[in-house]
Amino acid sequence: MEVWYGAEQVPEELRDPAGPGSVVALGVFDGVHRGHRAVLARLVARANDIAAREPARPRPRAVAVTFDPHPARVHHPGQHLPMVASLADRLSLLATTGLDAVLVVHYTLDFADQSAADFVRTWLEGLLGARAVVVGDDVRFGRGNEGDAHTLEAIGAQDGLEVEIVCDVLAPSGRRWSSTWVRQLLEEGDVAGAAEVLGRPHRLRGTVVHGLKRGREIGFPTANLQAATAGVVPPDGVYAGWLVRSPGSGEEGGPGEERLPSAVSIGTNPTFDDVPERVVEAHVLGRTDLDLYGEVVGIELVERLRPMLAFDSLEPLLERMRQDVAETAAVLGVPVPGPLRPEDVTAA
Repeated sequence: MEVWYGAEQVPEELRDPAGPGSVVALGVFDGVHRGHRAVLARLVARANDIAAREPARPRPRAVAVTFDPHPARVHHPGQHLPMVASLADRLSLLATTGLDAVLVVHYTLDFADQSAADFVRTWLEGLLGARAVVVGDDVRFGRGNEGDAHTLEAIGAQDGLEVEIVCDVLAPSGRRWSSTWVRQLLEEGDVAGAAEVLGRPHRLRGTVVHGLKRGREIGFPTANLQAATAGVVPPDGVYAGWLVRSPGSGEEGGPGEERLPSAVSIGTNPTFDDVPERVVEAHVLGRTDLDLYGEVVGIELVERLRPMLAFDSLEPLLERMRQDVAETAAVLGVPVPGPLRPEDVTAA
């Protein structure tokens, strides 16, 4: 999948009347959840349908137009809006949907001030040579969000632009799949519910940094990420999950990806009361040989095991951590590792 950062990187062949043109979807696509994937699947299918219908012309490119930063952050800079996925992770997820390309538009107040018609005719038809547009029925675009699905259909009728509206992209409960829903579930600590909306576990990402090394000293070495830079971090507690290493392309599910079962602690460690800020710590089950410092890793959260607790002494903490490891293994369906002794631990 190609990524174009701005209009200047879009190939000129898309604007050639005899060229492939494109089929376009637009949105932030934060998290690339099930609703997004339903629209993008129709986008790819529509490109294939047009190619089959017009075999003498090159197949149109399936292109998603996304925006960075999130429009809400530009219009309401004081509003707290954590992103479900970073731009890098968003692109990585989009690459798994069968798209040919993604255009990343730098969203500004000037960009937002164009009319709905100008946006369609300048960016979609003019720049991308759009032959068709596929969107969800809740699409909004243009100045003051004046454009919606009906606006798009009206412009399409005037310009000869095919428009497909994907309706009823709903969960079995009847609620619309949405990034807002994912954020709500994560804020409640319901990582399993968030995974249902996303179609996969929620992934945090960050660089492994040096901590206090207490885990290594007590037999539970951890990879530490700063919570402030990891993504949408759920409430303090202990979670079953996976530490994901992506030494290959870096794409989610890409070649070379290594998934390691982990007990994940999020919080400030109230037992010792000497951690000034929230951290995300992942203890990889049964591994003492990992050297992850400086590596960018993902941490996928599968299920919340318990809230963060304070213990009176080290022994009850260790007993609870051993129980956390056993429960993590049960949730993830992996063997329970044998006990680690502090002298066995050489890394993290």
